[in-house]
Amino acid sequence: MNRCAAIQMASSPNISANLLEADKLIAEAVKAGAKLVALPENFALMGDHELDKIKAKEVDGSGPIQNFLASVAKKHAIWVVGGTIPIVGNDGNKVRAACLVYNDQGERVARYDKVHLFDVSVPGSDDVYRESDSIEPGTESLVIDTPFGRLGIAVCYDLRFPEFFRKMGMEILIIPSAFTAETGAAHWELLLRARAVENLCYVIAPNQGGFHLNGRKTFGHSMIIDPWGVVLDCYKTGGGFVSAEIDIERLEKVRGAFPALNHRRFFCE
Repeated sequence: MNRCAAIQMASSPNISANLLEADKLIAEAVKAGAKLVALPENFALMGDHELDKIKAKEVDGSGPIQNFLASVAKKHAIWVVGGTIPIVGNDGNKVRAACLVYNDQGERVARYDKVHLFDVSVPGSDDVYRESDSIEPGTESLVIDTPFGRLGIAVCYDLRFPEFFRKMGMEILIIPSAFTAETGAAHWELLLRARAVENLCYVIAPNQGGFHLNGRKTFGHSMIIDPWGVVLDCYKTGGGFVSAEIDIERLEKVRGAFPALNHRRFFCE
């Protein structure tokens, strides 16, 4: 078994301050035994405006946020799933919301670009989000083999599209997020547990959680869920982390005793 952790933050427009906070929380998670640590969406920057991320964009493979992720992975000899950071895209007026994965040597081993963009007027509030104004969508899912199991990566709004996950064939899903307070209260745990049960996999869900200087409030409740839909750990609000043991042998036993994945009759193209 391996202990994994999900970091929760209430990130600000100050990248340096956010990286210091992330460094502190990662160190605490490592002290608690975590060998894999996942950061939330936009961990390094929650700007005053949606377009702020364009000013902070980094070239793929180089930049202070990427250097931080590589160095913290190497320093602690852990795997790091780096939430999302703004990476230069094909459109000069937009960025890719890229989730980068680093191994315990500090080497980058994978990149996932957020596919589904949050262009929504949130019911019950005056909040309107247009991620497509500043973000260029990715086009492919990501699943990689790791020492912890077969790992799938998705980001926040991706969570609402079950067909996206169905063909991944993952044992662990990590989904860095920044769920709003309103949508989180209504659907966050419900959707996470559904994805765990549907795919008979562990779900590690680091979320933004608290009040942000831009006036936004995020839901928090970062959690880790087992393949039977049981919440193993949850951190409600503010900065902190959750951790739990990922037991692939138990996952295999659950899949063997309850082989729903083998009983499918319809498949995603």
